[in-house]
Amino acid sequence: MQATTYLLVITTGPDIASAKKLATALVEAKVAACVQLYPQMESVYIWESEVCHSSEVAMHIKCMADNYDAIEKIVIDLHPYEVPELIATPITQGLPNYLQWIKETSQS
Repeated sequence: MQATTYLLVITTGPDIASAKKLATALVEAKVAACVQLYPQMESVYIWESEVCHSSEVAMHIKCMADNYDAIEKIVIDLHPYEVPELIATPITQGLPNYLQWIKETSQS
């Protein structure tokens, strides 16, 4: 593995249109190498003291750790939720050529 830090950032959206808009913005800004969309996910959570059930689209964002702040700003600016999910986890291992591709395609 290379010394550069890579992240898998996870968020969700209410529908495929808003997810595609957000994914496109992240890739075009070159802060993410790839955003995978997983439509038709069901989320169960508590919001404002009520149990909610929502159909959502999950998004997996592959990026450099240095780009997290820019990703956070874009998500906050474009996301329709008041408090969007935004969780980052380090990628500790991966195919070296794939990690290099992330690095090369996500230089903001």
